[in-house]
Amino acid sequence: MYTDPIADYLTRVRNAIKANHRVVEIPASNLKKEITKVLFDKGYITNYKFEDNNVQGTIKVALKYHPITKVPAIRSIARASRPGLRKYAGTGDMPRVLNGLGIAILSTSKGVMTDKEAKQLNVGGEVLCYVY
Repeated sequence: MYTDPIADYLTRVRNAIKANHRVVEIPASNLKKEITKVLFDKGYITNYKFEDNNVQGTIKVALKYHPITKVPAIRSIARASRPGLRKYAGTGDMPRVLNGLGIAILSTSKGVMTDKEAKQLNVGGEVLCYVY
C-alpha cells in the first residue's frame, strides 16, 4: 500500500520515459484519469486507454516521443502538493512553470485543469504537479 497515489502515477510515467518505454500501465483512480486527460489534451502523451478489468482497473498511457530524435515530450514531471505539505494557489498567485512554457495541473472545485484554464475560469485549487 502506498500513501501517495499521485506521486506513484508520476513516478511510473517518469521511470517509463527514462527507460524509453512506449506504454506504461498504472492502477486507475478518478483523479489519475483526469490527470491523464489533461496530459493528452495538452499533447504530452500520444494516447490513453482506461481498462476496467478488475475492481480498480488500469490506465494504459502511450508516451510521446519525437519521431526523429526520440526525445520524450515530457522532459520533467514533478509533484508539487504532497500529503505532508499541501500546496494551494489562488487566482492571483498561480505558479508559472518554465516561464509559461510548461503547465501546472490543479485540482479545483470545477475539476482537474491546467493553471491557465483555472486562471481563465477565475478559480484556485491544489497544485498537483508541474509538467514541461
